Amino acid sequence: MRAIHHWIDGKEAAGTSGRTADVYNPATGEVQGKVDLASKAEMDAAIAAAAEAQVAWGATNPQRRARVMMKMVDLLNRDMDKMAEVLSSEHGKTFPDAKGDIQRGLEVIEYSIGAPQLLKGEFIDGAGPGIDMYSMRQPLGVVAAITPFNFPAMIPLWKLGPALASGNAVILKPSERDPSVPNMIAALFKEAGLPDGVLQVIHGDKEAVDAILDSEVIQAVGFVGSTPIAQYIYERAAQTGKRAQCFGGAKNHMIIMPDADLDQAADALVGAGYGAAGERCMAISVAVPVGEETADKLIEKLVPRIEKLKVGPYTAGNDVDYGPVVTDAAKKNIERLVQTGVDQGAELVVDGRDFSLQGYENGFFVGPSLFDKVTPDMDIYKTEIFGPVLSTVRAASYEEALKLVMDHEYGNGTAIFTRDGDTARDFASRCNIGMVGINVPIPVPLAYFTFGGWKKSGFGDLNQHGPDAFRFYTRTKTVTSRWPSGIKEGAAFNFKAMD
Repeated sequence: MRAIHHWIDGKEAAGTSGRTADVYNPATGEVQGKVDLASKAEMDAAIAAAAEAQVAWGATNPQRRARVMMKMVDLLNRDMDKMAEVLSSEHGKTFPDAKGDIQRGLEVIEYSIGAPQLLKGEFIDGAGPGIDMYSMRQPLGVVAAITPFNFPAMIPLWKLGPALASGNAVILKPSERDPSVPNMIAALFKEAGLPDGVLQVIHGDKEAVDAILDSEVIQAVGFVGSTPIAQYIYERAAQTGKRAQCFGGAKNHMIIMPDADLDQAADALVGAGYGAAGERCMAISVAVPVGEETADKLIEKLVPRIEKLKVGPYTAGNDVDYGPVVTDAAKKNIERLVQTGVDQGAELVVDGRDFSLQGYENGFFVGPSLFDKVTPDMDIYKTEIFGPVLSTVRAASYEEALKLVMDHEYGNGTAIFTRDGDTARDFASRCNIGMVGINVPIPVPLAYFTFGGWKKSGFGDLNQHGPDAFRFYTRTKTVTSRWPSGIKEGAAFNFKAMD
């Protein structure tokens, strides 16, 4: 049984609270480790140590901090397979998907190498007689990142790159469900040259989160998770004067126009809807075909593709399409919601609830399900299922399809498949969603753009990665300087005559 400890002051540190949480192998359902859960006192001590370490790190010039990021890129590439193996064993996602998890985080570390350029301020001379004016971007101090189970490498790296490159110290509170990879990331940062104490990885539950929110030292909090908790953290952070960027749930729609290539659309829906067992905030969970004929043809193309999906453990090979969900509770919730859809009148075209895998009967596997004729009043439409379930809502027109997207409480991502440029441009302009794909099912921006949803998918003014991240993790100081004129002429020993 593995023991997973905190990472404090550059080394692993056993917890002292006496509390732990089980870490499962989702493929077998067996407990494979126990992770320490921090008390408030442990969290406060780690924060205090981070505050001490941050002073020197914040005073380190940006180019030297960027070199740590440069080395970190090399180390992540070196250890990617080893990290992906651990990630898959604790989360359940396939090995290629685990490597993708790390790769998308690595790309933000690459972007953070450019921190010196991104941290430059502004300057103007001659703002007045002998007056110069300039601005500086300075680190906040100690910041916190509270990250989810579904991307145990990517989301921490999204937070750590910009925050550390900006000169902050970071308290990382990762998910207790798959905690090992964040510790591995911390060890690599140490190897890359990050001073001890600048990155603290503290495992915990609500007690640890509340200790972060109550701390007067923590200046900012970044969170990714469910909407209720995102809203809770955002509100609590505001009460204690912290900056906050909190990203919540999603219900991403994909509109399929009558002129779309339906084979392309069906392939996109299967990958975006069922990849990673649907445990992605950018998963497509609602297909919106426009017109009955489009809907009928789309369902006809989806069914055989879904029935061919290979579900299994990551050890079964790289041709596995997706693995188990993260916990038994998650599996039962998905199956409950599928039954709710049936009870409320949706047509269950493919039923994945009875899926069983020989030799892995106790694993948290859920087969793929496909619903047709879902309506907006149904729970499966309103709720983020976070599982391998795709709902089809038929729309009579483009305007009706657009209204579905606009009216839903979530606004993380959306997509439209069409061959008409005018329709695509209209959709991109009018929809009230943070990230839009045009013939792209999962429109996750690259590292040098920003990632963030609208409506109840995001709380805060600045997004993740890209230029917004450096704005979030720094504050602007503006300096006005005036040097008296005439000193260069030498000292004067008499009063100046009145003009």
